[in-house]
Amino acid sequence: MSTDGLSRSRLGRVRDAMAKHVEQGALPGAVGVVARGDDVWVEAVGSTAFDGGRPMARDTIFRIASMSKPVTAVVALMLVEEAVLRLDDPVDAFLPELADRRVLRSLDADPADPGNLIAAERPITLRDLLTFRLGYGALLAAPGTYPVQKALADAGLAPGPPKTTPPSGLDDWLARLGGLPLLHQPGASWLYHTGSTVLGALLVRATGTGLEELYQERLFRPLGMTDTAFHVPPHKRDRLATAYRLDRESGVLVPSDLADASSKWADPPAFPDAGADLVSTADDFLRFGRLLLDKGTCPGGRLLSRASVELMTRNHLTPAQQSGDHYLAGPPESRGWGFGVSVVTARDQLYATPGRYGWEGGMGTSWAGDPAEDVTGILLGQATFETPGSAALYEDFWNTAYAALDA
Repeated sequence: MSTDGLSRSRLGRVRDAMAKHVEQGALPGAVGVVARGDDVWVEAVGSTAFDGGRPMARDTIFRIASMSKPVTAVVALMLVEEAVLRLDDPVDAFLPELADRRVLRSLDADPADPGNLIAAERPITLRDLLTFRLGYGALLAAPGTYPVQKALADAGLAPGPPKTTPPSGLDDWLARLGGLPLLHQPGASWLYHTGSTVLGALLVRATGTGLEELYQERLFRPLGMTDTAFHVPPHKRDRLATAYRLDRESGVLVPSDLADASSKWADPPAFPDAGADLVSTADDFLRFGRLLLDKGTCPGGRLLSRASVELMTRNHLTPAQQSGDHYLAGPPESRGWGFGVSVVTARDQLYATPGRYGWEGGMGTSWAGDPAEDVTGILLGQATFETPGSAALYEDFWNTAYAALDA
């Protein structure tokens, strides 16, 4: 039996796959969503913690990490539509700390030597931030591989988990970033993550509004995303899942953030990372996913233009821009990058429909929208994807979800 093209018997396989990984100890629990047309399937398995956790539920709150990036991109495009920002204007007017950049001659060069720095060929633009081509980003290499990694660490800007922006706030973070050279010319290449953090700073400066308030006003309240925020207030904390990471010495999962007052998400941050710090629930993020799949409309009306959604969810990278050891979104021949989302350019997996877009959160979450199949899928887990079990759950969830499409 199927409804709107979802096979009920095959959706059972999705639940079985999730339950199998929970039973094997890959993570305490998970919530999965497969939505097509008016048919929405949601399943919660396991519990919110290994010891003493509550049963996992549809309204459990998860740290969605890098799934924050597409949310930030949508808010930025709203401001473009209102003529507050322009895609190809320099960000210098709002972020003077990033004006008149110097650029490393090569990654192997010592940034402390002025002779290794050259002038940027052009300013950084909003488009650069959205596509991660601004010249800053995470170097996905072992510590000590490049001299600039020490400079990043000394400035407190080395890649790390969510909730690592300085408590001193936005101005301090920008000053630290502005004291470092770009790793490549603006627009030349893709480097992960930092574009979203800078984009959050740009949104604050351009509107004079804090990110929490801005997102609530422009997106969360209109969509009814009542549990999505940069922190979890006390009255909701009993619904927050415990987060886990892999302890490399013991090889076992250990808590990385608890669901109590000690949580890094317990209090509003001074400067939230717009690319990593949101929490959300299955139904909240389904509302966001449906907004994009429905070309910017929601039950309350239109929040974003169709043109913006189409621009956001197409590939903006050339093969040269996404090549190299630092590209994270997937093999260059099958994945690209839009505005805050990865975009499938060629089918190399059962679930990889060309044009499918979305992104993952490194703390164990995943979301994708597939216009060709009219499908939104969401997987909310609580163990980092560095763990073999969590990575296997990702593959099994998406393969079984796409196998449940019945038409």
